[in-house]
Parts: sequence; structure tokens; C-alpha cells
Amino acid sequence: MKNTDKDYFERFSFGDSPEMADELLALVLAGKKTATVSVILEDEQAPSVGDLSLVLDGLSTPACVIKTVHVETVKFCDLTWDMVKLEGEDENFEQWKSGNIRYWTRDAAKRGYTFTDQTPITFERFEVVKVL
Repeated sequence: MKNTDKDYFERFSFGDSPEMADELLALVLAGKKTATVSVILEDEQAPSVGDLSLVLDGLSTPACVIKTVHVETVKFCDLTWDMVKLEGEDENFEQWKSGNIRYWTRDAAKRGYTFTDQTPITFERFEVVKVL
């Protein structure tokens, strides 16, 4: 979703469906999800520490504001359980890995890139600064 509000780095919902957006938002609001991972393409701006983002629910209604507190980019194969468990979604690394391979394979088909274990992944930790 294109950002039209200059107060925020981006306006977005987590995931790639309304159901996933609501499920992941609930984890954020419960304090269980404090990180996210993404593929940033060449023509896209990467997040920076201090950025504020507006998180939307599955109906594209603003739900909360998050602030980026840490960003690093690593290859998919170099992500660790200590990093990705902060996403709050999975019970173990293998479950996380298989779910994210499925997600990024769908994402790659939509956005026109090739996903491999060497794909650069942006790992971002955040904190909720305001619930709307």
C-alpha cells in the first residue's frame, strides 16, 4: 500500500490477507509480536530506526502506531530462531521457516523477484507507541 501520510514511514497491514492482517495485529497488540521480516526490493525504501508506521487491520482501518527500534539485513539462510521468534507467530524455527518460505514464494510471484535462501531479508524490531 502506498504511503500517503507523510507523518509515517508507511501505512500497512501485516501478512497478505485480511485474516492474516487481523491475526498478526492481535499478536502486536498483545505484545507477543515485536519484530517483522520483509524483502525490500531495489526500488523500495528500507525502514530506519526511529521510523513511525501506521499498522492497519484486515479492513484497512488504522489500529496502532509502531516505532522501528532496530533494523538489520541478512540472507534468509542467516536468520536465527533468536531473531524470528520475536515475530510471535510460531512454536519453533522449522515451523517459522516453512511458513515464511510459503509466504515469500507467494510474495515473489506477486512482486516479480526470485526467492532463495540467499535472498536478503530485512529484520526489524519495533515497539507499539500508540493504540488507536
